[in-house]
Amino acid sequence: MTSEAPTNLPRLAPEIVRRLPSVLEEVAEQLGEQHPGYATFVDSEFPNILAGAEAFIERLFSVAARGHQGRPEFVTDAERALFETIGRAHYHQHQDVDALLAAYRIGAAVVWRHVADVALLHRLPSARFAGLASAVFAAVEELSAASRQGYLDAERERRHSIGRHRHELVELLLSDRPSPAAVDAVAERADWPLPERAAVVLLEPDPGAGERPAPVEGDVLVGEGALVVPEPDRPGRPEHLHRAFRGRSAVIGPSVPVDQVHHSLELARLAARLRDEGVLSGDPLVVDDHLDALIVHRDEHLLEALRVRLLAPVLELPGSSAERLVETLASWLLHLGNGKAVAEDLHVHPQTVRYRLGRLRELMDLDAPRRRAALLLALGWPRAEKPAATDDRAARGDEGR
Repeated sequence: MTSEAPTNLPRLAPEIVRRLPSVLEEVAEQLGEQHPGYATFVDSEFPNILAGAEAFIERLFSVAARGHQGRPEFVTDAERALFETIGRAHYHQHQDVDALLAAYRIGAAVVWRHVADVALLHRLPSARFAGLASAVFAAVEELSAASRQGYLDAERERRHSIGRHRHELVELLLSDRPSPAAVDAVAERADWPLPERAAVVLLEPDPGAGERPAPVEGDVLVGEGALVVPEPDRPGRPEHLHRAFRGRSAVIGPSVPVDQVHHSLELARLAARLRDEGVLSGDPLVVDDHLDALIVHRDEHLLEALRVRLLAPVLELPGSSAERLVETLASWLLHLGNGKAVAEDLHVHPQTVRYRLGRLRELMDLDAPRRRAALLLALGWPRAEKPAATDDRAARGDEGR
């Protein structure tokens, strides 16, 4: 029996091949119940599937008959490549690969019932019968693995492609006056639906954090030190951004039309500079909360020229006297002339405030509305470079007044 057993398997192959039309019809029928799309495919490609199945069965029985050591190769490179292509196609067509593998299992079960029927009719020895079963299901496993690998490869390539195009899109959006046609084209390749509005978030590099990822949602574009957040004003988004970027030295730019994202970047950079100079603070720093300060400090040279022109009579006084008068004038403007509030703000006696205001009125006109507005613009915000504070109140010549 042992000498005849190896030759039994190849002799069974022609009988299985003769049954293949019926096998494929049964497979299509069973697929029609759960996977009608695959059943339709079997019907439409019946001649091609039948030809491939015949060659596959003959080779499968031949390989199983040899019974060599190790794991035999039941699938050719061409078949493996074909099934990888099927897996790739499923990914690109947004079809479920698990459904595909389930269809393979249904087909394998039908094929095995027919193979087992023929084997039992020929009284195939139990060892050869078990070997044949292993061969059938090992082959199906190889084909399934090939399709899954093709699907995963396509998914990985797609992610890589999307990542590359999204990086390109960030650079395009942050550039000055990006082409709308170019933005549309790259956004489509990046699988990023163009929003109506967006905002830039700046993140400082954190050497101590290593490659810590930005705590953002999946629709946020990530660039070099800058993120583009779509629809930053939608319900719940501002709160999410506050939570996500707390402790990250982040600057959240203003919401702008998506084709003007470079303006959000420009203002975020200005806010970051003012934060570094001690003018602004916030964790995270939200540009929309400091637009007035950004307007005032956008051109430091122009702001300084305004201060020098308006305060010229005061700045001619000795340094400490000029400093005290400018400090009092700024507080008086911010408190709308409320002397008591000014005294509390500066921690001095109300009489001292009255004296200083008298000195200021001797030097400049404080009653003209336009002059007060200009002075408020010049003094109402902290300076980028603050002079050293004078804490020794006793050294002030007017404290006793």
